[in-house]
Amino acid sequence: MERNNITVMIVDDHPLMRRGIRQLLELEPQFSVVSEASNGSEAVAQARRLAPDLILLDLNMKGLSGLDTLKALRQEAIGSRILILTVSDARNDIYTLVDAGADGYLLKDSEPEQLLKQILQGAQGQKVFSDAVSDYLSGREFSSNPFASLTERELDVLQEVARGMSNKEVAVTLHISEETVKVHIRNLLRKLNVRSRVAATVLYLESKNS
Repeated sequence: MERNNITVMIVDDHPLMRRGIRQLLELEPQFSVVSEASNGSEAVAQARRLAPDLILLDLNMKGLSGLDTLKALRQEAIGSRILILTVSDARNDIYTLVDAGADGYLLKDSEPEQLLKQILQGAQGQKVFSDAVSDYLSGREFSSNPFASLTERELDVLQEVARGMSNKEVAVTLHISEETVKVHIRNLLRKLNVRSRVAATVLYLESKNS
């Protein structure tokens, strides 16, 4: 996604914080802030309409939480990169959000220059984490179940793919669009850390036979 116009949506329930994040992003010419949302429901509706390249998502918001918003965005098959930008460095928050499909977890008290650099890296496809977050993740004992982070819909798609169905056949079976199927496949490949649907199928079938 390395190009001159990376569209961004900022999701935070504090107007002052949204303004500060916008001003930070304006220091990087590649960023173009196309939307701001003050809550999760707004975020899902605007993401569906605008399909921004990048969503910066606060964790602790009134109404729909950052976690619920993230899950809703993934369930809607929104293809945007989603970076959590929060004050919380609680291990449980970090593990939960990463498992739910966040592409990065950044802390608001980071140095502005470093934060801007990491946001750009995240927009360009890298997994980005603040130093404290990386320390927690590196010391974590990961679940032996690689499918634990997949949404119910992603598991549905993977099951049909493992049966040998094409994207079009999966779409018909699950009553969703073919484009939505492609987004789900892209997300589950990322979560399973495999490069192809064949590799994902092998992993899935091995888990069923083990």
